[in-house]
Amino acid sequence: MDRVFVCSCFGVTEQQVKKHAADGACTPRQIASACKAGTDCGSCVRRIQAILGRGACPRPEPAGQGVAVYADLGKTAELGEAA
Repeated sequence: MDRVFVCSCFGVTEQQVKKHAADGACTPRQIASACKAGTDCGSCVRRIQAILGRGACPRPEPAGQGVAVYADLGKTAELGEAA
């Protein structure tokens, strides 16, 4: 197996960073909490940011996606007196 080390200080591999990201660590600080990477000399923080920016961490869908929030207000008349 080919290991690519992200953090030499603590021996953290790129695969480990990706696994922590998949488990919910979406910032370099959260990665540091999970495995200490980036907490000693700090030279790997930019590399961690790059890994997180390449889709290792799921991004939430934008709310509404351009749909008007109040688009269905005219339909309340159809509900009758309960509305």
